[in-house]
Amino acid sequence: MSPEKCYPSIVRRILEEIIIATKQLINRQIKSAQVLLIDHENNNLGLTDTREALKLAESVDLDLVIVSEGKEIPVAKILNFGKHQYQQKKRQHSSARTTVKEVRLRPNIGESDYTLRITRAIEWLGKGDSVKFQIRLRGREHQNRDRALDLLERIVTDLSQAGKVQSLDKGSLIVQMVPG
Repeated sequence: MSPEKCYPSIVRRILEEIIIATKQLINRQIKSAQVLLIDHENNNLGLTDTREALKLAESVDLDLVIVSEGKEIPVAKILNFGKHQYQQKKRQHSSARTTVKEVRLRPNIGESDYTLRITRAIEWLGKGDSVKFQIRLRGREHQNRDRALDLLERIVTDLSQAGKVQSLDKGSLIVQMVPG
């Protein structure tokens, strides 16, 4: 059994400590004497004394945040820290979320239905989602398995511009496409 399953609270605490260790320094937490300053309008103000940078940030009611820990002189930016944290979390959640859209077809699908499914799949691949096509056979359709394989190959050729094949299983008639 893995340690994550045995000791979930300990693992969670360790992960929280790692997250806390990578927190950004703001306002009075900044210990360096000088910083490379970028103001709230994204103008590079160059090397500035930390106290002056703090006064400048306070004058516009914003925070002084270290955005890049340099070897000698850190890069600091004047911004709204709460808004900055929210945008970082939002960006992190959106990048972590890769969805798999699943499309189930039958081998005797009509042409209009097929084109509709392909255009939707192209949209999904354009958004960054992966698409999984599954061809389902019922009853006597198992005798004409070659039609299902032809449909699978047709799907791959039609979606070759929008994505690339991640997996192609001709046994279970499944193809998974990823953006590419």
